[in-house]
Order: sequence, then C-alpha cells, then structure tokens
Amino acid sequence: MLLNDVFSQRSIKLDLESKTKDAALAELLEIITLEHPEYDYNEMYAAINSRENKMRSGIGSGIAVPHGYCRSINAITGAIGISKTGIDYNSLDHKPVHLVFMLVMGETSQESHLRVLNKVFTLVNSETGALMMTAKTAQEVYAMLSRIY
Repeated sequence: MLLNDVFSQRSIKLDLESKTKDAALAELLEIITLEHPEYDYNEMYAAINSRENKMRSGIGSGIAVPHGYCRSINAITGAIGISKTGIDYNSLDHKPVHLVFMLVMGETSQESHLRVLNKVFTLVNSETGALMMTAKTAQEVYAMLSRIY
C-alpha cells in the first residue's frame, strides 16, 4: 500500500489554522469527514482521543501521527496537515508540531496500518518531510507521496 492510497490530494491541508492539538485533530477529522461522509466523526474522534490518552502521537522533530481504529471503517484513510507556525501539541520533545499525519482505520487493518506507519516514519526522516513544509499546493505534496512512497 502506497501513501497516496491513504492520503488523497483533497485530504492535504497546507495551512492548518489550529494552534492546539485538540483543534488540529478536529480540523483534520473534518477533512476526512468531507472526503468520506459515510464515516462517523464522533467515532473517529473518540478513537483518536483514546489512542492519544494512552500514548502521545507527537513523536518529536515537529511531527505527529495521531491514529485510531474504528469499527465502521474497513480501510485505512487519513489527512495531512501542515502548520507553518506550529501547533502546541504536547509532543515528546516539547516542541511545536508542523506536520500532522492523521490515520483512521478499521479494526482489521492492523498489519496494513503498521506498514503505513513505517512509510510515514520513513518519509518524515527523509528530505521529503522538509520539502513538504515548503510546498505551495496540495498537489505538490501529493506528488511527493506518489513519487517516493
């Protein structure tokens, strides 16, 4: 599974308006709900928050990967948010988050989920993560996902 199978061009937001983690999570869930109106916003929000309560998804270096399992979803989908100013995210290194890769998936998607997480971590640890911050359009970011991962 490629990252462009998980994140569509419409699910990439270059200018996250949120300044806090909770607001950023809500903003990205709205994007997923617009793309997939059949998904239940409240179920996704509860799944993401449950996971956040167990372990922070702000992994450091300006990156967060919030994710959660939902019974009503049978695939993996997500949204990418980019914040130029940074989000107060309570990340492991206590620094603002600039790139958020949100994932929601079905409960039967564990193996695929781990592969997707691995690809996200590979991406953010490469020069592509920094290039995403300078992208001018969602199409540019999507092209990066399509070309490399």
